Amino acid sequence: MFDFLLKPLGWILQQFAELFGGSFAWSVFMFTLVVNLLMIPLSIKTQKSSVGQMRIRPKMEALKKKYGDDKQRYSAEMQKLYQEENVSMSGGCLPMLIRLPIMLGVYQVVLSPLKYIVGVSGELITKATELATKFDATVTDKAAKIIQNTAYPEVDIIKNLGHSSLAEVSGEISQQLEKFDFHFLGIDLTASPDFNINIFGPEGFNRTWIIPILAFAAAMLTSIVSMQIQKRTNPDAPRMGGMMLTMPFISLIIGFSVSCAAGFYWACSSLIAGAIQSIIQIYYGPNKIIAAEQSKELVKRNKEEKAIKANKG
Repeated sequence: MFDFLLKPLGWILQQFAELFGGSFAWSVFMFTLVVNLLMIPLSIKTQKSSVGQMRIRPKMEALKKKYGDDKQRYSAEMQKLYQEENVSMSGGCLPMLIRLPIMLGVYQVVLSPLKYIVGVSGELITKATELATKFDATVTDKAAKIIQNTAYPEVDIIKNLGHSSLAEVSGEISQQLEKFDFHFLGIDLTASPDFNINIFGPEGFNRTWIIPILAFAAAMLTSIVSMQIQKRTNPDAPRMGGMMLTMPFISLIIGFSVSCAAGFYWACSSLIAGAIQSIIQIYYGPNKIIAAEQSKELVKRNKEEKAIKANKG
């Protein structure tokens, strides 16, 4: 149903992968970087809108005291104030409305890499899924099943192409997969981290754990940096430390519930978006924006006064 969004995203990721020698990891990183760079103008607009709302907050509180009992009048006066002060009531919503479908779209694409990135036909994927499901029905041990996640079987199919039950389709799929590398620092991004106490299996340390930890560390770092910048540039802003520090733990949980590819994208998104937002917070802090607005207003008044004097003369 969402192919109109997912196919273009998959095509872009495919082009980036081909540009970097088939590296899926570089593809995800560069795509995330480009998207966030393109979003900078909207992010700046959001920052300015937030500062504008902070600037008129005392006037808003005065309106609430004056018209608080008359909700209709209060709403009308509030809209009038926003217009007079040239502050957008919904300026901070647009970037989120754009980011959210892209984020969810990429999340879906990395969980269905055969269809959207590698370019395997839907008929071949369906056939592979049927063959794997047929084998799954003959076993009772979950660990022995080919498809662990029936909602997103493609990642499991990639991991188990060498299985005898997929011999009929493995050759054609493997041929198309040869152009792509789904590894990052030796970690198979098609694998899923297995959360258990024993992280050392027969082959040693389970490296897939690195991805959820990386997602957690990236989110934690960006949250801490953002809070420190906010304290310095806007000490009067309401504290949201609890919520911001909760997000890294949510990233950790998500990292253990999805494939490493999705966790890797989550980590890239946190780092890149966090770094850009931090720079915007520094260069477009409340004090700087308000000072710039006051300077413009002063220049405007000076021009008006000179014009009045000129007319009188």
